[in-house]
Parts: sequence; C-alpha cells; structure tokens
Amino acid sequence: MSITILDGSIGQELVKRLGEAPTPLWSTNVMLEDPELVADVHLDYFRVGAEIATLNTYAVLRDRLQNNGIPEKFEDLHQTAQRLAAKARDANGSGKIAAALGPLGASYRPDMFPSVEDAATAYAELVALHDNFVDIHLLETVSGLRHAEGILEGTKDATKPVWLAVSVNDDEPEKLRSGEPLTDVKPLIEKYTPAAVLINCSTPEAVTEALPIIAKWGVPFGAYANGFTKIADGFLTDNPTVDALSARTDLDPIAYADFAANWVEMGATIIGGCCEVGPDHIAELKRRFG
Repeated sequence: MSITILDGSIGQELVKRLGEAPTPLWSTNVMLEDPELVADVHLDYFRVGAEIATLNTYAVLRDRLQNNGIPEKFEDLHQTAQRLAAKARDANGSGKIAAALGPLGASYRPDMFPSVEDAATAYAELVALHDNFVDIHLLETVSGLRHAEGILEGTKDATKPVWLAVSVNDDEPEKLRSGEPLTDVKPLIEKYTPAAVLINCSTPEAVTEALPIIAKWGVPFGAYANGFTKIADGFLTDNPTVDALSARTDLDPIAYADFAANWVEMGATIIGGCCEVGPDHIAELKRRFG
C-alpha cells in the first residue's frame, strides 16, 4: 500500500524559528516581513520526505485580514505563498503543492462560521486564485456540518482534487468540534465526492478513535494530528494566539509515528502532521512509511 506523506505544521514552525511571541496573524505577517523563512520551512519538509507542501494560506482569508487591518493584502499574500512554495519545490527537484483553505471566522469555532451561501462564495474565490497553480485543495480544520457544506459547495468546481480534513472533539472523537456526529458528514461526502477525507488538528488519540468511522465511507482517508494537550477554552476567543495552547512533552517523533502506524493499519493512505508536529516527526514518518 502506497502512503502519501504530508508536511507538518507551518505556522507553529514559523513561530519557533522567529523566536517571537505569536500574534493573531503571525504566519501571515511573516510573508510580509520575512517571506524567505516560509520557503525555508517548505524546503526543510521536502528534504526530510514530505511529498506535499501546504501553502501558508490557512489564515489568509478576507475576514481575518479585515479584522487585522490589512484587507488590501489579500491577493498579494496568496501570490506570495504560491511563489514561496514553488521556490521550495523547485529547489527540492520534486513535490506537489496543496492550497490550505482554513476556517472562516476562527479555528474550532463553528458557531462563528457564516451561512453556507456566504462561505461558498468566499471559498470559490480561493479556488479561483489557486486552481491553476496547486495540485490539491486541502480544506482544513472543518469543525461543523455548516462548515463542511459551505466549503465543499465553494470548492465543487475545482479542477484539482479536493481533500476534506475535519477536526473532531478531543474528548468525544465520534463528534465534530461542533458537537454534531462525525457520521453526519457522510451524506456530504456522497453529494460532493471529495477525493479524500482526513482528520486533522485533533489529538492523536482522538484521531485513532475517529478514523474507523471515516474508514467505512469508501473514500481514501488519512490523518494529520496536532501536538497540543487539547484545544483549551482560552483559545476559543476572538483573535486568539497559540500561546493559549500547551504543547505536549510526550509526543516525540517516534511516539507520533507509533500513532501513525495504527492509522496505516486501519487503511489510512495519507499521513502527516498539524500544529506542534515538525520536520523531525515527518522524517520519522518517511523512514517508516515512505
């Protein structure tokens, strides 16, 4: 069975390399102030075995830029993200690129997500910006059914494969972070037929419990977990920063790869890492499964 190796965290890795306190748009500001650092992160992941570079566009959304006073930078930031990923891919000599389409409103806050119609319009604009450039559209940290429907509706006309990545409740992995059953995503999978379904930005333990649910849907599946102890209440505020979250100390590359081995045994064919999962973790995934 062939395993596709994703990259790991982009934003968190940038925070570590900058050595500065994060801001609500820390990963976006880097592309304005020190863009080559982003290319370096992409290249480091390629060099340790990642097959896909995820664009640094997770938070480059009109609502987030408006809330932080730089709405006019929207298109320039997306173009910069493309340029930096392409530079890393070309330096590596191979690799694919995925557009990161993050949550409108805020991560893990399905209550802040707009209507399906408004979301579809916003995501269709992102597809138009990236469809001729990327190999994959990666729909990240989808935390509720309205989020899932809006983002799938907005990406339905993409000419490149669409991968849906849902985030589940760390304490009740059979549910999305909205509290809605994970099983209720299946009718949307049947309607929109994404090329793959993944679980992302949840603890590895939660991923392990949730994967058997999506494994039954007849679609290629996988996971990329985070390295947080859990998504704390302090993060579920307006304009949060990641210093409200605690990194685990028990999730070194070997421990993370042990979790991934369970996912592969279940039939997962796409694995990688999310927040707090860095190049060393991806190198171990490549060593075992690449």
